[in-house]
Amino acid sequence: MSKDFFNNLFRFFLICLFQVLVLQRIGNAFPDFPYVNIFIYPLFILLLPFQTNPMLLNGLGFLLGLTIDMFYDSPGIHASVMLFIAYFRPSLVRRIEPKGGYTANSSPTPKRMGWAWFFRYTGILMGLHIFFYFSVEAFTYVYIVSILIKSIISFALSMLFLMLIMAITNPSN
Repeated sequence: MSKDFFNNLFRFFLICLFQVLVLQRIGNAFPDFPYVNIFIYPLFILLLPFQTNPMLLNGLGFLLGLTIDMFYDSPGIHASVMLFIAYFRPSLVRRIEPKGGYTANSSPTPKRMGWAWFFRYTGILMGLHIFFYFSVEAFTYVYIVSILIKSIISFALSMLFLMLIMAITNPSN
């Protein structure tokens, strides 16, 4: 098995542990203010190489979502959202491809693509992820104001954490 496989497996477990042991507790620490939700677990799908097979991408997204669902006690919500993000990712990657194209088997990291490109890439996918998550959680647009408030606050906090994690770890693959 390749080094990339083990790096991604380690990343999968590390991100899941951080999400459920740290970030879930931060969200639960504010019961009177239910708008604090920080999601970094989509980072696993976002950092997979550009050339990842779409079926594998969807399978990994679904597996990651189910793993998070077990700890959040949310039957299928995270799985459906991650499947949506994994499905949408290849078309976004094609749409925002730089003029020089992508290097074969490279990962979308700030070190390789630049911070501006990475911020746009993660911003679009995280925005979709968070809005879709709260829409599925509410399951009706009667609560559209609450969905929008939760989405905006969670997006800002999640992007802050994602950018801090990327600046600290600075992964090359």
